[in-house]
Amino acid sequence: MVVVTNIVVGEEETQTSPATENTDLESTSWKEWPLLLVKGFLMGSADIVPGVSGGTLALILGIYERLINAIKSANTRFLTRLLTFRWQAAFQVVHWKFLFMLFSGIVLAIIFFTRVVPLQVYMFTKPELIFGLFFGLIVGSIYILVKVIDALDWRHGLFILFGTLVGFWVVTLVPTDTPETSLFVFFSGSIAICAMILPGISGSYLLLILRKYDYILSQVAALGESLEPVLVLLTFFAGAAVGLALFSRLLSWLLDRYYGFTLAVLIGFLIGSLYVIWPYQDRTYHETVRKTEIVDYDHPRAETLREHGPDKNRPEYERLGPVKTDGPEKRVEIQTIKQKMIKTTPYIPYLTREDAGTQHFWSGIIGMIIGLAMVGGLDYLRSTELE
Repeated sequence: MVVVTNIVVGEEETQTSPATENTDLESTSWKEWPLLLVKGFLMGSADIVPGVSGGTLALILGIYERLINAIKSANTRFLTRLLTFRWQAAFQVVHWKFLFMLFSGIVLAIIFFTRVVPLQVYMFTKPELIFGLFFGLIVGSIYILVKVIDALDWRHGLFILFGTLVGFWVVTLVPTDTPETSLFVFFSGSIAICAMILPGISGSYLLLILRKYDYILSQVAALGESLEPVLVLLTFFAGAAVGLALFSRLLSWLLDRYYGFTLAVLIGFLIGSLYVIWPYQDRTYHETVRKTEIVDYDHPRAETLREHGPDKNRPEYERLGPVKTDGPEKRVEIQTIKQKMIKTTPYIPYLTREDAGTQHFWSGIIGMIIGLAMVGGLDYLRSTELE
């Protein structure tokens, strides 16, 4: 159980969290590795899905303040000792064990859900199940987090309302064209990383709004082909490092002094994000031609596309382009199309949409039930840790 201390100063209430006490030194034990690896894995899986925040999972898992304090520990004192080759002294002040264990899980999740089990593909083939799962996670976590606030009153309600309005505004922004200059890539990294540690606001979704989600992923895919992707990614990660260093200190300051009210705003962010996580959505995608290939007209892939048509239920699919008849043989262009989601419009099955399929309906319901059950299990795990 999380204990919150109320300190009354004049007419104002300041709430401080016990997680902020004694945070100057690293206190993580190697025995925590399996548990932190799992928690990092869950955070990483959330960060892959546009609209879901890894910060949301950190809040649900009970490590949110610990994560903020760990990031904040990489301060000027740490850098000074590191640059003067006092490495042992440097690593005494930074929470490197916690960050290493947690980020090992995050990296593992990113590799697993992009290479082994392509989560982004399932977002196209089984969107109701995937988004239903995260919807259930967020709904369950809202209920649990509201219970954490000590002496909940109308002022907390106002902060929840404020966070809800801000969160809803962010997740309903329409992506716009943006430049690909180094300065804007740096800015995108700073904004995205700040959102990733904010519950309810997805860094990947903000990258979509900034039109840099596919751009950054394409640079990752192009590593090894030239020097340009390396420079772009270094710029992006430099922006992320600066944004994370500055924003974590702001969040830590707010949690230190106004714990209950800050938590209320974060809960509002979660509520506002439900609009875009609702599993039943009409989703609008922007299509771009990623590459083209000229093949013989009777090539097996071309024959399959003529017979069955393109399979658009994937983030990337192939379609036939123009037929080439300028040579001795008839040839055809096969285009690889990249889809990215730019707009969602929620609907209620069988109420606002009569043609909603029963199979898709139950997939969303099953996903939400699994999500709620996972939150219950995670909350039980957190409560046993605190006892």
